[in-house]
Amino acid sequence: MSDDVTDAQSSVAAQELRQFVERYEGLEIEKKDIADAQKEVMAEAKGRGYDTKVMRKLIALRKRDANDIAEEEAVLDMYKAALGM
Repeated sequence: MSDDVTDAQSSVAAQELRQFVERYEGLEIEKKDIADAQKEVMAEAKGRGYDTKVMRKLIALRKRDANDIAEEEAVLDMYKAALGM
């Protein structure tokens, strides 16, 4: 009887593991689909004449806190002044 319980537990654990793996794999597929869609957006923007390198910088800036950006810009300005730029 102990072997039956162990086999059942192993079966449940294997099924649960399979579900986790399959969920993760599904998310990987979604992530690839999203990345492909993002590439399409950038290709369209580039086709319309926008600088996608600058757009990516804007997108990164929009994710950041305004105070962090201001602090970084202040330091950058100080460094540029020190170098005569």
